[in-house]
Amino acid sequence: MIVIIVQQQVLLDDIIRAKKGEPCNKISNLSPFVQDNALRVGGRISKSRLPFESKHQYILPHHPITDLIIRAYHEENLHVGPSGLLSALRHRFWVLGSRSAIRKVIRGCVRCFRVRPKGLTQYMGNLPQYRITPSAPFKITGVDYAGPFLVKQGTRKPIIIKAYVAVFVCMVTKSVHLELVSDLTTAAFIAALQRFVSRRGIVRELHSDNATNFHGTKNELHELYRLFRDNVTIHKIESFCNGREIYWSFIPPDAPEFGGLWEAAVKSTKFHLKRILKQTPLTFEEFSTLLSQVEAILNSRPLFALSEDPTDIEVITPSHYLIGRPLTAIPEPSYEGMNPNRLSRWQLLQQMREHFWKAWTRDYLSSLQPRNKNCIRMPNVQPDMIVLVEDKNLPPQSWKLGRIIKVYPGEDNIVRAVDVRVGNIIFRRPITKLSLLPIENNLTNYSK
Repeated sequence: MIVIIVQQQVLLDDIIRAKKGEPCNKISNLSPFVQDNALRVGGRISKSRLPFESKHQYILPHHPITDLIIRAYHEENLHVGPSGLLSALRHRFWVLGSRSAIRKVIRGCVRCFRVRPKGLTQYMGNLPQYRITPSAPFKITGVDYAGPFLVKQGTRKPIIIKAYVAVFVCMVTKSVHLELVSDLTTAAFIAALQRFVSRRGIVRELHSDNATNFHGTKNELHELYRLFRDNVTIHKIESFCNGREIYWSFIPPDAPEFGGLWEAAVKSTKFHLKRILKQTPLTFEEFSTLLSQVEAILNSRPLFALSEDPTDIEVITPSHYLIGRPLTAIPEPSYEGMNPNRLSRWQLLQQMREHFWKAWTRDYLSSLQPRNKNCIRMPNVQPDMIVLVEDKNLPPQSWKLGRIIKVYPGEDNIVRAVDVRVGNIIFRRPITKLSLLPIENNLTNYSK
């Protein structure tokens, strides 16, 4: 009776035509006929030994009742996939537009979604001002850790200890500075920062994650998580930075994509170290020497070609912006456009650096223009939405449910980070680490 009512609402014209023996407009390929006021499939297999209902199925149009029937079959068949679900339905029903209807129901199944959750994405934001404004190398710097690596300590009976590499990367020129750190203590990190500042000059802004990426107990850098979450450590680092007018900025927790520049530098550093070291432990001095060589290689990578002339093979590298810069640089007048014969040697060097910065502005900045991914502007998530919070140490079925408490829109009014309440605890997470549960309240608000 329910099927007959649905057919009367949606397929009344086809029912009338089938009763008169006339061809139907929408479903003529099914050769439909009417029996007991129900529209059934005629088809070409009437002589098969299949049961009558399997040969001449009820025709189901697009309707909420159809979705309920598909969902019931989906659950009865233990959340079977699209092909298996279609086969089960065809024993009794012929759903018009069956594949799209089945995909819609499976996408809305919460239990299936929790097994294979789909993370949220959002339109890629604009680059911050410090990434596209010329400045002295390492004036704006990102920092991250790589490791642990094995280092020999002692000469006669050496012991193997862990060591780490602090990776400093210039946010403007992509220049890299590597410092070997003996352990994960506050003093060791501040000492590495002190050596970096002494060699590269005082930085104005220092960007980093807050080490929650290493929260997992199975991760070798869990010690780093504890270091950067310690209040005493944070106080000492802030005291060191405040005395030198260094602004320390943290990205949202568990959001490595917000620090893609230093994450790429860590990846490149590991690329060289893994191929050089293999399983050979070095002494602290040997490792420091190796890091200097790796640093030179990374700073010799081409940023862009100096010109489009195929005969001109010169390229601009991060080293062009490092060599010749004093640690206490003072403002210099511009010598661009002046005849080189009229300049002193120092003025000539200054003119060459201005040439590099002009090339950086003309060629490198244009290469940052396109968005290579996340090119579609998605709806913003809203407070009170229910989400799954990604946890790399657990299977998706065990990810915890959370409720969005607060959203943080950027300058373009797009939300990329939110506060999520899980139980009695509130976390700040990027939306890429969240999966929106396919329930009615979520989907209704998300589509607005």
